[in-house]
Amino acid sequence: MKRVIIISLLLIGSLNLLAQERLTLEEAINIALKNSLDIRIARNNLEASIIGNHISMAGGLPEISATASNTRSLTNLRQELSNGTVTKRSGAANNQIQSGLAASYVLFNGFRVYATKGRLAALENQSETLITVHIQNTIAGVMLKYYDIVRQHSYLRTIRESLAVTLQRKRLAEARQSVGLANNADTYQALLDSTAAVQELLSQELIINQSKADLMNLLTQRPDSSFEISDTIIIDSTVNMGAVMANLEQNAEVLSAEQQITINELIVREIGAQRYPSVAINGGYNFNRSQNAAGFTLLNQTRGPFVGLSLAVPIFNGGQFRRQQRVAEVDVNNARLTRQNLVNDLQSSAVKAYQAYQNNLARLASERENNRIAAALLSLVQQRIDLGVGTIVDVREAQRSFVEAGYRLVNLAYAAKVAEIELKRIATQLVP
Repeated sequence: MKRVIIISLLLIGSLNLLAQERLTLEEAINIALKNSLDIRIARNNLEASIIGNHISMAGGLPEISATASNTRSLTNLRQELSNGTVTKRSGAANNQIQSGLAASYVLFNGFRVYATKGRLAALENQSETLITVHIQNTIAGVMLKYYDIVRQHSYLRTIRESLAVTLQRKRLAEARQSVGLANNADTYQALLDSTAAVQELLSQELIINQSKADLMNLLTQRPDSSFEISDTIIIDSTVNMGAVMANLEQNAEVLSAEQQITINELIVREIGAQRYPSVAINGGYNFNRSQNAAGFTLLNQTRGPFVGLSLAVPIFNGGQFRRQQRVAEVDVNNARLTRQNLVNDLQSSAVKAYQAYQNNLARLASERENNRIAAALLSLVQQRIDLGVGTIVDVREAQRSFVEAGYRLVNLAYAAKVAEIELKRIATQLVP
């Protein structure tokens, strides 16, 4: 009965592979780039920066405003003139109409307008650069999870092959026991091994399903989406450390850090401009009309244009502007230190990733040969068992060597691929 269950598990696994839709790495990356919430947020931030990068936001355009008011009132009037005339009036109606059009344009404010406009442009460039950062990180995340699933599938294939050998060993032990050539110990051990292999198979399938859910999360898809990955880990062996270091200055994170330095420097200029005089030209047109039902002036109406210059000179405000400027200069220094710290971290990451990359590539060649030998040994031992000249212990040892060799090979390939992805991410060379 147990044998039937084991075979059924193997068949169900094969049928699931056929029923599920295949997902390629390119498709996964394209879906992730299309649906990534981080990228969408970064694009929204870029759109906001583009909208904000306008001369009007920097105060470089005239300000024009119109005003109008109409006020009606009732007053009690008592008026005595020098000639002795006395006027008394209760509930006298008054009407005042005022309107005007005013415009103001800054001629000089310490070049603050230019500094602000430069800062807005730098913010737009930084927002665009941050999109590249999110794109590179998204591609790297998808590739890492995708190839991890490929690795887990390789584990699963190794477990299934090992399970098939275990079942063969179990059948052989049972056959030998039936003719009196084996004891119960061999049969029990084969049964325990087959049960352990089935448990390992089920555990591995759980790991794969959970890894698929993680991948779907990166793709912003339903975590229970049904798909299958059938791929191999192919490593690009042409990655060059010199090229990675040469492209380090073009890393999107480094460029963003450089743009932050520029932004902070322009903030220093903006604050410093407040210490200079400000000159503005003002002009407009006013209309005023006052009409009274009683009193000395029954109607007073004025209208006409006006123009003038205004000058504002900051004399003393407790040194507030100077202190703000010094704080902004500290921010500039911190931005430079942050950039240098980022470059140091990326250089360290690149060196360690390249060391792992080279080491794993060097070990892969010998491990492939070792894996081939382990498979050949297992096949040879199985043939010896079939001929009756081998032992169960020989099969178990060959089987253990085969499984361990399979694990080492795929782990080395995955580790080399991880290092390759990290090097390309640092060099901003990951493409869909």
